[in-house]
Amino acid sequence: MGDTRDDEAVVIGGGVIGLTTAVVLAERGTRVRLWSPQAPHETTSAVAGGLVWPYRIEPQEQALDWSVRSFRHFSWLAEQPGTTGVRLVRGSMPGGSPPPEWTALTGTPPRTPLVDMQTYLPYLVARFEAAGGRWEQRAARSLAEAAAEAPVVVNCAGLGARELVPDPSVRPVRGQVLVVEDPGVEEWYVVATGGASETTYILPQPYGVVLGGTAHDGAEDRRPDPATAEAIVRRCAAVDPRLADAKVLEHRVGLRPFRPRVRLEAGRLPDGRGGTALCVHNYGHGGAGVTVSWGCAVDAVRLVGPATGE
Repeated sequence: MGDTRDDEAVVIGGGVIGLTTAVVLAERGTRVRLWSPQAPHETTSAVAGGLVWPYRIEPQEQALDWSVRSFRHFSWLAEQPGTTGVRLVRGSMPGGSPPPEWTALTGTPPRTPLVDMQTYLPYLVARFEAAGGRWEQRAARSLAEAAAEAPVVVNCAGLGARELVPDPSVRPVRGQVLVVEDPGVEEWYVVATGGASETTYILPQPYGVVLGGTAHDGAEDRRPDPATAEAIVRRCAAVDPRLADAKVLEHRVGLRPFRPRVRLEAGRLPDGRGGTALCVHNYGHGGAGVTVSWGCAVDAVRLVGPATGE
């Protein structure tokens, strides 16, 4: 057990929620250590198509607020010099009926941030480290382990919260996509299908076009299924025939960490020294982790309280 300081925090989880929360904490002056058993490119976030749009997340009203605030930060990132991985791209969503607040942001037809996660996650790591944060490849065996090393613990473990908290209400929603060579796609396309297990989306990224997808509730197999991939290509080629013969570059599978409601709240943990540590939970974002990341991060940091050491 190491010595602790009043201005230290441990963030658990190296996906987009954990990284974004760690950035916000570090940039306000907190000494942050981020624990993750996986490198950022190995997390579920790395599989995300990257369209900033509320999807499979509850509660919807709160999710819209988080999404709107995140949209504004992503739009700012799209205008920054250097490489953030964020672009503003036009697209279409047949059958979709977004709330007026979202339409006011995106316009008609919608123009929304599209995030290249292969570039964006390293950008977040670099921004975190530039603010003095320290990323550690380390699995938290328990919340108490982290509480013994810092007075503030922020739990952004995603699907890992099932065992870590433990929280049996967290469950996986399996998503499978594939990446193909870009035949000239300039706009994104998404069919809004609510809670359907099969969806159709086409997302042009710098490295190729992401074709999707699936949303299989409770499925945990991370191996790509060839039949599912073929069905995805058929659905997408019906929208853009150029995709039928596009060369397949990669198959991807990720497990979205769904919860009936996002858990964003604070509590206390024994610190192993006769006292307690503050624990802020920020997990269960389903398929909208990228979309709500900045709004949730700011709210999680507010629960931490005033910056210490100032």
